[in-house]
Amino acid sequence: MKDMDSLPNRSTNEERVPFGYESIPIAEKPGRVEAVFESVASNYDSMNDLMSLGLHRRWKDEFVESMHPRPDQRLLDLAGGTGDIAERWRRRGGGEVCVVDYSLGMLTVGRQRSLDKNWFEDVSWIQGDGARLPLVARRFDTACCAFGMRNMTDIDATISEARRVLKPLGKFHVLEFAPLDTPLVKELYHAWSFLVLPRLGALVARDRSSYRYLAESIRRFDTKTQFQRRLDAAGFVAIRAKSLNFGIAIHYEATRP
Repeated sequence: MKDMDSLPNRSTNEERVPFGYESIPIAEKPGRVEAVFESVASNYDSMNDLMSLGLHRRWKDEFVESMHPRPDQRLLDLAGGTGDIAERWRRRGGGEVCVVDYSLGMLTVGRQRSLDKNWFEDVSWIQGDGARLPLVARRFDTACCAFGMRNMTDIDATISEARRVLKPLGKFHVLEFAPLDTPLVKELYHAWSFLVLPRLGALVARDRSSYRYLAESIRRFDTKTQFQRRLDAAGFVAIRAKSLNFGIAIHYEATRP
């Protein structure tokens, strides 16, 4: 696989982090998350259709359009394994893309799609950890992460790494599901996520547990205010957040000074 780097050594730190509703040793999370995405890689689009009620395709179109792709602009796509963001960027006239993902299965699906659909030029695929990027500083004009931030083992380190590899005034875009706070919408989405989605996952992908983890990971992720504070603490400025469809997802945008 093009530009495939070996994974960094995993931490032996006994700090505990959330994995869905579980609390597990930090050293276990990369492997647990990797197993989830190895399982769902071939059904990734179906998974997102189920989790977003089909809205993720429109959200991703708007997400990439907001980055204003140009041929002279270089993009880092974190947790971008299957290439759905990279493809949109390239087809809208964006320049070179570097896709980084921890899951080899996701990267394999993405690279094959890029070959099948003929958008493989100027795209590199790196298996790696978003918190320890094997990339030089100040290389990219734009960095993004779509529906992958909540699966990162070290979210703050991942944000700091995105800042490190961005050029001054470079933009960092994050698209992520969010825990809901509107009572009626929250109840309806909770019922969908925990009563319906795992059953559909079992039918579509024969994998109930992975879909349950993905639903749980949304509930455990930051609120809009909490994630904005992370961006601020990492040194980003001009931080903005746009709620999508009753707050089911949020598009964050921040600038590296």
